[in-house]
Amino acid sequence: MLSSSIGIALLLSAISVSAQVNLLTDINQISRSWGQVSVYADNEEDYFGVEYVGLPDGCQIESASTLQRHAQRFPTSYIDDGVNDQQFADKLSNFTKAASGNSSVGLFTGPLSFLNGYQYIMQDTGLLTGIGAITEFQSGVSFWNRYGRTLFNASLAQLAYNSTIDNGTARPPVVIRTTSQSRIQNTQISWSLGFFGPSFRTIASPTLANWTAPFERVVIPEGGTENNTLASYDSCFNDYSALGYMGDDDIFTYLPKYLGAATKRMQKYAPSGFSFNYNDTYAMQSICAYEYNYIGMSDFCFLFTADEWAGFENTLDMEYYYDYSYGNPTGRAQGIGYLQELIARLEHVYITSSNSSVNSTIDNNAATFPLGQPFYADFSHDDIIISVLTAMSMDYFKDPPSLSQYPPNPNRHFNLANLTPFGARLITETIGCSVPDPAPVKDFRTQYTPTQYGYDADNATYKFIRMRLNNGVLPLNTIRGGGCGTANDGRVDGMCELSAFIASQATAYELSNYDFACFGNYTIANLTSGQDYDGAATMASY
Repeated sequence: MLSSSIGIALLLSAISVSAQVNLLTDINQISRSWGQVSVYADNEEDYFGVEYVGLPDGCQIESASTLQRHAQRFPTSYIDDGVNDQQFADKLSNFTKAASGNSSVGLFTGPLSFLNGYQYIMQDTGLLTGIGAITEFQSGVSFWNRYGRTLFNASLAQLAYNSTIDNGTARPPVVIRTTSQSRIQNTQISWSLGFFGPSFRTIASPTLANWTAPFERVVIPEGGTENNTLASYDSCFNDYSALGYMGDDDIFTYLPKYLGAATKRMQKYAPSGFSFNYNDTYAMQSICAYEYNYIGMSDFCFLFTADEWAGFENTLDMEYYYDYSYGNPTGRAQGIGYLQELIARLEHVYITSSNSSVNSTIDNNAATFPLGQPFYADFSHDDIIISVLTAMSMDYFKDPPSLSQYPPNPNRHFNLANLTPFGARLITETIGCSVPDPAPVKDFRTQYTPTQYGYDADNATYKFIRMRLNNGVLPLNTIRGGGCGTANDGRVDGMCELSAFIASQATAYELSNYDFACFGNYTIANLTSGQDYDGAATMASY
């Protein structure tokens, strides 16, 4: 009876504290507050402010390029990631081991009672998790459903890509690219299982025999100093200096601004002798995210308020803005290589020499850099997507996260949960239309067949570009210079005439100032000042 009364008292105490601070318990909302480690969810098509998201009459997508981020992974060996999490886990383990059998040392109580027997179950390997493989499989299926069906004029009830044409002729293998890193290769494998469909064929294939026959992989080395547009930091040496950690440094100056109340709250349930600090509380939020992305559950997830989760998201937004976007002098340089490849594919030209992270020995021939494929799939990292958008001067995202505001502005444009969650994908669509200025269509329309809304490939001589980020149509009219229109003129459906889009990127390399940004001898006196460098280093600035 006594133990029951004590248990009820502890529960009532926990409920009382929870009621006072309104702890967030909706895991769907929580898991969309984790920045670049958020669970994937499609953005609404108009999320980025483009109100007309339908495909116009007489138009159809004629090719699609996806820059696909890996999905859920284990933590990595960075201080603000796996290292800080491990340090908290070690601190906790050392305390509970020392306290074991010592009746004079109390226990964690209330919502932290689970810590008395807790064991940290992860390592900072950065490997793709099983849940991550599922996310990528779903992404491959989704890409087939949205693009593959119409690009390849799918037959009735066709489930996935077919490597033969209707007359029995074999299609040439599709070339897809990945880096050599384990989680990127496993991302490519999982995505390909979804798109090419060997595990749900009409005739089951238990051995998945010859399932890779429809495609060829180009594996670009990652981890050294080689050129690799899908891991461009390898060849941008200044990213390995203090410049590459500007955003990481911002995190730890922000923790006291938003975790004060949470840290005090945790301390109420801690035994004598165990002191929570800001880094510990931050680690608890991070461990929640990584455990959920590993095993789909975590007792750390329901200990924080909505504002505290918003603060957590903001730390990651500032990290990436000041490491890879306009807030870092190498931001443009790290994205310019992939942008050059994208333009080369649109112009149907090889790249025979490199002035960036492009590996011209790969991009100068049809075997490893084919032109004219109906679709392209490149498997990469979140920071590359951010840097590509920066190199493009898509100024919609030139919206620096506040280094001091708490709670942060919920309407800010640079929010990683919507930009680069696990499994993020930046898709460039080439659209053919029968008229030069097709009337925009407000609402999305499912394209059941390529010709449903009047598209005729023979008459679709007018070409446009449209881009999507996690399903949301990107506002190409915010590209600096107005080549794709502005907020006050031009198209309202995110489409930009092909030659105008290419022209809008004519100065992108010059703006990146690649050689100086990546190899120049310069320093920044105050790495956490919040200065916006427009994503580039100029000699006049240092």
